[in-house]
Amino acid sequence: MAKKALLIGVDDYPDGYKLSGCVNDSQAIENALKFNEDGTRNFGIKSLNNCQSAAEAEKAIKNLFKDNGTIDMALLYFSGHGFVDSNDNGQLVFPNSINSDSSCHGIYMSNIMKIVRESTIRNKIVIFDCCHSAKLGYGDDCKGSLTAVLPDGCTILSSCRSDEVSVERDGQGLFTSLLLQALNGEAADFVGNITASGIYAYIDKCLGEFEQRPVFKTNVSTFSVIKKVNPKVKTEILREGLKLFAEPDIPFLLNPSFEDTNDPNKEHKCEPPYANPDNVKKLKILQKLESIGFVEPVGTEHMYYAAMENKSCRLTRVGKYYWKLAKEGKI
Repeated sequence: MAKKALLIGVDDYPDGYKLSGCVNDSQAIENALKFNEDGTRNFGIKSLNNCQSAAEAEKAIKNLFKDNGTIDMALLYFSGHGFVDSNDNGQLVFPNSINSDSSCHGIYMSNIMKIVRESTIRNKIVIFDCCHSAKLGYGDDCKGSLTAVLPDGCTILSSCRSDEVSVERDGQGLFTSLLLQALNGEAADFVGNITASGIYAYIDKCLGEFEQRPVFKTNVSTFSVIKKVNPKVKTEILREGLKLFAEPDIPFLLNPSFEDTNDPNKEHKCEPPYANPDNVKKLKILQKLESIGFVEPVGTEHMYYAAMENKSCRLTRVGKYYWKLAKEGKI
């Protein structure tokens, strides 16, 4: 099944309202989404950068969420001005929607939610980097209702709360700069999958207690993959290493034959049994699993000493979880 995205970045507002980094942010998001890290195609993308017309943008949003039976995921990204009117309605602002009295007649966030709610596409993701962006998803009228109204399969990531202005840093939205880091691999799980929950967890981890925090809303039973990157440890090596453990709670015994430097042909102290090529290979795999937190040595700080001192290594809690996934053929 295919994935498609509509990306909108607007800098070219009337004097007094101009922005500088939104188009660059949109283009960077396009570069991050278009392909998976292995070069395979990921999203089909339409860009509406510096779109002047709210009506044109709303038409494109409706088209994005139309289901032709071949689309599994639709993603909307907007970077620009957000606005809350006198009736407490949230809007996306476009250049032609700013009135001379500084009022606005842009796209109501409630209209966007109506479009999303009526869509039959299985996975719908909406990402806003604009002021008051968390207005999206609160009731049909967006008037500050405490009840979030999200359709099945919908996930919303917004840069700030409904009563906040979105923070910039060095001419770029802080939220989007972290979003890009997440999409470029920092939010990937151990098998290289990037999901909306992983993105939010990464962004949340990067922000301090006194910094503006994004808002995450979702109504899904499973998180679909937004992008795939190369895992830090190849999946086949991950499986091979986990298979070394007969059961998740049984440590794997080591001895000096697992350490490749323990070779009598090399000029240093060696301990029998000497390096065995098969065991050396196993230890190198276990050390890779140690690097991602799946394995830990028992009774010592390093895998080298665990081998040389005839100790063992064991699966961590996350290692035990992935051991079960490997056993069930899920990775």
